[in-house]
Amino acid sequence: MRIGIDLGGTKIEGIALRNDGYEIARLRVPAPRGNYNETIDTICSLVGKLESEAGQTGTVGIGTPGALSPATGRIKNANSTWINEMPFDVDIAAALKRPVRLANDADCFTLSESTDGAAAGAPSVFGVILGTGVGGGITFHGHLHQGPNAIAGEWGHNPLPWQLPDEVSGPECYCGKKGCVESWNSGPAFEAEYLRFEREHGDPKTESLRAAEIVAAARSGNRPAKSALRRYADRLARSLAHMINILDPHVIVLGGGMSNIDELYVEVPSRWGAYVFSDRVDTKLVANKHGDSSGVRGAAWLWPDQ
Repeated sequence: MRIGIDLGGTKIEGIALRNDGYEIARLRVPAPRGNYNETIDTICSLVGKLESEAGQTGTVGIGTPGALSPATGRIKNANSTWINEMPFDVDIAAALKRPVRLANDADCFTLSESTDGAAAGAPSVFGVILGTGVGGGITFHGHLHQGPNAIAGEWGHNPLPWQLPDEVSGPECYCGKKGCVESWNSGPAFEAEYLRFEREHGDPKTESLRAAEIVAAARSGNRPAKSALRRYADRLARSLAHMINILDPHVIVLGGGMSNIDELYVEVPSRWGAYVFSDRVDTKLVANKHGDSSGVRGAAWLWPDQ
């Protein structure tokens, strides 16, 4: 049996899978924000409850925000800041009294979709998270590629490529730079750019809308919303074309809230050919299969076949 844990900023989710991927048990509890020791205790309690419900013990894989630094052995780049600079893998393994495996949450998403999801069987996969932030992961033949710096797939902090005149410099990103892919292609960025553009070029009194509301308005024929969705698709196409030129993956799988926009699976491939250095583009763009469960399932799959 495999146990996967998804450590989020507001919740911690756990799942127990049979070796064939069948779900045996699933639990979700609030994350103890700001408290490292309570986070360790909560995960241990969750693992214990899953094993009790399943009636057996299992391996444990954990998906975390950020990544384990190969240089220091401590967590880096986590937006759950209370685990940054901590030897999380050592501490959780000691508390559970067994080895554990850790990976970035976007890596876990990609591994899940590569193993038994939308990209199962594909030789190379680029998994993309388009949500509150923008992240990514890479697999080759079903195995994660994390790189010597543990940042493989972190395309969200590359600059938006082939910038248009009104995109030069770009919005500020939390990483301290401007114009990152994340600052254009995340859900909050889509909402903010819609509001900014309409107040500058349309109605100065335009009210803010959530991403789902903008998409719904676009589908109803609202011109400003249709324009916002078109601009978003074009930026995403340029961003992904840049990655295709580097990785040339067989499949790109989208996850996160923005992945639920059906129009992207037509609009983005129709646009990225103008930027990919090839006479044609055979990379497939697909929606995820496991939805919000992909991260926790991928954490469980961090352990090989048993």
